[in-house]
Amino acid sequence: MNTITLSAFALVAFIGIVTPGPTVLLALTNGSRHGVRRALPGMCGAVVSDFALIGAVALGLGTLLAASEFWFSVVKWVGVAYLAVLGVQMLRSNGSLGSVLEQDDARQAITGRGIFTKSFLVAVTNPKGYLFFSAFLPQFIDPSAPQLQQFALLAVVFGTIDFLVMFAYAVLGSQAFRVLKKSAMLWLDRICGGTLLALAGSLALYRRAAN
Repeated sequence: MNTITLSAFALVAFIGIVTPGPTVLLALTNGSRHGVRRALPGMCGAVVSDFALIGAVALGLGTLLAASEFWFSVVKWVGVAYLAVLGVQMLRSNGSLGSVLEQDDARQAITGRGIFTKSFLVAVTNPKGYLFFSAFLPQFIDPSAPQLQQFALLAVVFGTIDFLVMFAYAVLGSQAFRVLKKSAMLWLDRICGGTLLALAGSLALYRRAAN
C-alpha cells in the first residue's frame, strides 16, 4: 500500500468521521458532563469498536450481514434499541452533572467502564458500520499483497483519526460546559438525545442494498 492510497483513505475516513454520528455525539456529551479526561474511556471504546468492525469485515462478517436478512435484522434492531434508549435518557436528563451518565458512573464504581461500554456498543451494534467497511475498505486493499497487514494498517489509521475527532468534540463539549448556563446544557442534551433518536429511526428504516 503506497502513501497516496493511504492518504486518500485517511482523507475519506476523516470526512466520514467528522460528520456527527452516535459515538461523536457521546464524546461531545461526555466532554460536557465529565470533562475531557473522563470522556477518554468512551473514545477508547469507540476505537476498540473500529478495530472490532474492521477485523470482522476482514474475516467476512460484513459479507455475511450483506447476504443474510436474518443476521442483518438481528444486529440492526439491537442497534436501534440501544440508540433509542440512549436518546431517551438524554432527553430525560436535567442538563447538569446529575445526568444519566453520571448515574451510570456511580453504579459502576466511577471506573469509566460504563462510558467505555456505551460507546463500544453503539458502534458495534450498527450493521451499517459492517456494510460500510465491507464496501469501503476493499477499495484501498492491494489484492496482490498480504491483506491482513493492510487491514491492520487501515484499522490503525481509521482508529487514530476517529480518536482525534472525538477528542476535539470532547474538548468542545467541555468548553461549552464552562461557558453555557444550565438551561443551555439542557438544550445540548435535548439536541443530542433527539439526534440519537433520529439516528435510531434512520437505522430502523435502513435496508440492505440487495433489497
